[in-house]
Amino acid sequence: MIYLTDIDFSQRLERAEGRAATRFVEARARFDPAVGAAWTELAGAYLLYDGPDSPATQTFGLGLFGLPSTGEMQQIEEFFESRGAPVFHEVSPLADPGMLGLLSERGYRPVELTSMLVQPLAERQLAKAEILVREADRKEGDLWANTAAGGWRGAVEISDSLLGLMRMMGDTEDLRIYFAEIDGRPVATGALAVHAGVGLLAGASTLPEWRNRGAQRALLEHRLSCARASGCELAMMGAAPGSASQRNAERHGFRIVYTRIKWGRR
Repeated sequence: MIYLTDIDFSQRLERAEGRAATRFVEARARFDPAVGAAWTELAGAYLLYDGPDSPATQTFGLGLFGLPSTGEMQQIEEFFESRGAPVFHEVSPLADPGMLGLLSERGYRPVELTSMLVQPLAERQLAKAEILVREADRKEGDLWANTAAGGWRGAVEISDSLLGLMRMMGDTEDLRIYFAEIDGRPVATGALAVHAGVGLLAGASTLPEWRNRGAQRALLEHRLSCARASGCELAMMGAAPGSASQRNAERHGFRIVYTRIKWGRR
């Protein structure tokens, strides 16, 4: 089946990622109520607050379901600013063209780019992985979080906030978390969220000393198989443009459908 990159297609992808993000915020609200995590929907966009410094604090889908009015933009900004947070919007290039002028007029600037990649699952020949991949038990949330955070060792400082972010992923409803194991030891992680026939791949991380052993390839194949078994027609993921993650995804059958811009205002 051929999927055309149009506004309906983008709405479907952004809803899948946005829905997974709302589940993450709900997990934070359950397990760390002091943060005041909350989400709502306005002008067709999901507004998510997970603390003033969390990368999950932003909107998804702004402008994809119609150009927000000045009053709606004020309400959206108030949602974040009343909580002491900067305002960030992940905006699809398929959103209403008026978003460019609207964001510029309100003092926003581009701060980040993300390549959005997809792969149809119906005709994909899934390879049998030689490395054991298994779904993690919820009781193994701390182990999954420590392994996932450990994969960033050397690239960023393993802070309490990073560990907390990974722990919340492990506790997120409807998010399946996985280990890849070598010699009985968890060495890599991945996650899968399913919404409306789209499987969102996230949480990819490999401990530095175990890289280039095929762990992420095994996790990819296993999650694609799980997504298809769950009735998904598509798999999707995001990656920094030109990054190793993007190149690996393209080597394994994903294609870039558009580049999303994150806009920010402080």
